Amino acid sequence: MALLAAPLLLVAWVTAAPPAVGSNGGSTLQGPQSDADYANSVLTHHVTNIEATAAFAGPGSTGVVSCYRPEVPFGTSLGPNDGYDGETTCPGANTGEDTGANGYATQANSNPGFPASSPMLVKDHSESDIRVDPTNSNHLIGTVKWFVSAEGYNHLLGFYESFDGGKTWPVQGHIPGYEGWTDNTDPVGAFDGFGNFYELILPYQFFYLNGGHSFQTNPNKEPNPGEPAEVISIAVRPHGSTSATQWTTKHNGVLDVVSPYPDKGQEPDKQWITIDSNPASPNYNTIYAMWVVFDGINSKPFVSWAKANQDGTHSDWSTPELLPTVNNTASDTYLLPHVAPDGTAWTSVTNFPSQHGKCCISVSTDSSSDGGKTWVAHSIAIHNVLVPSFVGGYANTTFTDGIDNTFAVGTNIVNGHYPLYIAYNQEDTTAAVSNVFLTTSVDGGATWSPSIKVNDNVNPVDEFQPNLAVAGDGTVSVNFYDRRLRCAVSGTTEADRAGLALDQVNPNFSGSRSNAFNYCINESIQFYSPTLTALDHNIRLSQHTWDPQLNSPVRFCTCEPNATFIGDYFGNVFSGNTDFTTTVTTFNDGTNPMFRQQQLVAAVQIP
Repeated sequence: MALLAAPLLLVAWVTAAPPAVGSNGGSTLQGPQSDADYANSVLTHHVTNIEATAAFAGPGSTGVVSCYRPEVPFGTSLGPNDGYDGETTCPGANTGEDTGANGYATQANSNPGFPASSPMLVKDHSESDIRVDPTNSNHLIGTVKWFVSAEGYNHLLGFYESFDGGKTWPVQGHIPGYEGWTDNTDPVGAFDGFGNFYELILPYQFFYLNGGHSFQTNPNKEPNPGEPAEVISIAVRPHGSTSATQWTTKHNGVLDVVSPYPDKGQEPDKQWITIDSNPASPNYNTIYAMWVVFDGINSKPFVSWAKANQDGTHSDWSTPELLPTVNNTASDTYLLPHVAPDGTAWTSVTNFPSQHGKCCISVSTDSSSDGGKTWVAHSIAIHNVLVPSFVGGYANTTFTDGIDNTFAVGTNIVNGHYPLYIAYNQEDTTAAVSNVFLTTSVDGGATWSPSIKVNDNVNPVDEFQPNLAVAGDGTVSVNFYDRRLRCAVSGTTEADRAGLALDQVNPNFSGSRSNAFNYCINESIQFYSPTLTALDHNIRLSQHTWDPQLNSPVRFCTCEPNATFIGDYFGNVFSGNTDFTTTVTTFNDGTNPMFRQQQLVAAVQIP
């Protein structure tokens, strides 16, 4: 496709005071909170919950039954342990989506044996994002990995949509147009100023070999030589769409590809998107697409931009350009762009040591004030942060994590600047748990405040995977997964509805799941003022504690049980003074009797 030429990015190194260093001993401004008070906070703060993707197809059910025809079938079941039961032929979808009974356009050139012989039932929903339409605060779209096989890590991206402020989610389905790749990954989207929704997609190909994933690009072996091995691409849901199939995936008559990667050795990943939806901004409706390219040793960050049009189309994508970074060499990843009210685009940049695993991470920022044409690299915000992935993951369970930090830009000026915020989880080697920390810059990324500890649990447990959002009035929320509450006690209704009896074999835990400590999960939120004054204590967002082992997608190979998945991140967004979070749960609230990974949408008002 045609690409607009773009000027080279200008590198400007900003002199700064010494950066703040992540600290295991950071203070918790709101003080400790008892487990009992935390458990009850979901009621005292009137938190609402809905399992938005639940698909109970029983008598009288109005649940969502979604299906699609996967490019690559995978027949293995790891059940009955943890509730696994392999792929299931579609029992009849009720979403209105194209289930692929006759194949999809991008599957036309598949090799023999591909795609699957028929549509399969979508069962699990892991890793998510959520956005609010700037033209209608009651219109929300969540996107998530849409699994037909947890055992095979076999998924496309799917979406769920609300028109009544999150009370119901009547429109759902897989995002069409990219079914010819084995997987689509890393759900992330953004609304433009006209109410059109853009999803930035990473479709990629692999086939199964000895229970694992083979990424060979041999045209005689790969499932679909008619499509590139990997692409960074776009799907647009035009403003006013009401059906599951109303997505646009073409630009100028061809697939809307931001950047193709047909050859092995240049592997795109960790893509993210933001759009300047502020009518007062000089860069109104500029779309910023960012991603990282791994070459087997290093990783380098790239950006491309375009301008959104009212009809859901956009200008050609600019030529992808390498972002400047403080390290200026290798292992930069996790680009999380946001736009300040003055039109300045910002992103965090996470740097790993060589070989992505020797010790610690550092995080810095980049910015552009001219709509993405030139970029400035700012100083390190946090450095030498030891994260759980370097010390064996999280205790007791098998799920793995990837993104250890989050970034946001404030909406109110403080000290002459729009504040920048970075939250991250850090390993406490003394207690062998992870804690969440938060820091801010009020001078344009030149210096950063000492980190404060976000979680206020009394007993040391894992608190991890923070996600930041900023409200229109400047209120900051840090949401995170939380393991301070024990699993339910066997023999209780709560334990039955948590499905603990299915959790029988776990290579990392031999004890009873009944009342297990630092095992099951809740979701939490902490609110702060723009200057990081704590507003109340941590609030429990999930009404029920859930088991992360159940139906957890197997990330790499069925031969490797120590790498299951609840997502590298989840969604967090404000609509007015309400915070919406979409996270995983396996709890059966009456709509999830098979204990699948569903997306729990929690809503809570700013205290």
